[in-house]
Amino acid sequence: MSKEKIKGLMKHKNAVPLFLVIAGILIVGIFLLIKSLGEISTDDAFIEGHIIPISSKVPGYVMKINVSENQPVKAGDNLILIDDKDYTIKVKAAQADLKAAQAELEQAQQDAGRFKNLFTTGDVSQQQLDKAVLRVNIAYAQTLAKQALLEQAELNLAYTKIITPSDGQVTRKSTEEGAYLQPGQVIMAIVPYERWVVANLKETQLTNIKPGQKVTIKIDAYPKTTLHGHVDSIQKGTGSKFSLLPAENATGNFIKVVQRVPVKILIDDQIDPNTPLAIGMSVVPTIKIK
Repeated sequence: MSKEKIKGLMKHKNAVPLFLVIAGILIVGIFLLIKSLGEISTDDAFIEGHIIPISSKVPGYVMKINVSENQPVKAGDNLILIDDKDYTIKVKAAQADLKAAQAELEQAQQDAGRFKNLFTTGDVSQQQLDKAVLRVNIAYAQTLAKQALLEQAELNLAYTKIITPSDGQVTRKSTEEGAYLQPGQVIMAIVPYERWVVANLKETQLTNIKPGQKVTIKIDAYPKTTLHGHVDSIQKGTGSKFSLLPAENATGNFIKVVQRVPVKILIDDQIDPNTPLAIGMSVVPTIKIK
């Protein structure tokens, strides 16, 4: 066999593997292209959840704190106890005022009854009877006012126990025993266990997005974990429109920028407690549009 034939045969043998590699790349590329046409994905997405601020409704000194940072709690748990001595005294004073008002009302009703009988016999005038009836009305109004004051005092006493409104986890605790609290002062937050995903899709990606479409969710923190969910809703406004300083396009130097619209994705899978989803974690959702 001549040298030229041997060299040609070797070139032919080397071309076969190269051809197979190129064919494989083309097949994979076509598969990924076809798959991508039925999916929309973004890495501008994160875990979202509720954050419930906990604040005091009445002023006072913190007498006891029953929770610590990151501690799980259940609805109705007593988080903080404010010194209630002053509020207990106010309740007792309000109870005494109410009893006095009730006694005055009872006396006024008895006097009005006697005046009514005397009026029928002509022993008292119409003016005297009217004054007796007026006294009953005033005593009744004062009784209602004292009852309201007692209810407010009891309510303020109840507010000295700061209760959690929901199951969740304590975060951002910012007070200690002995601190003085003002009404409305945020002292911690409760993060409930419910989680969902907010995906900021480009407006050009929204054409075929509809509620109910299936979604697979990859979590940056847990590369081996894949969650499943579905599209819940699309926000009625772009993210920039709800920002602190919305863009004002009515100017002469307008430049068109592709806007992003938040899409809410609910997680259908049960969340594994060994892979907790913290609010703000980055995820990559892929929406199946076909």
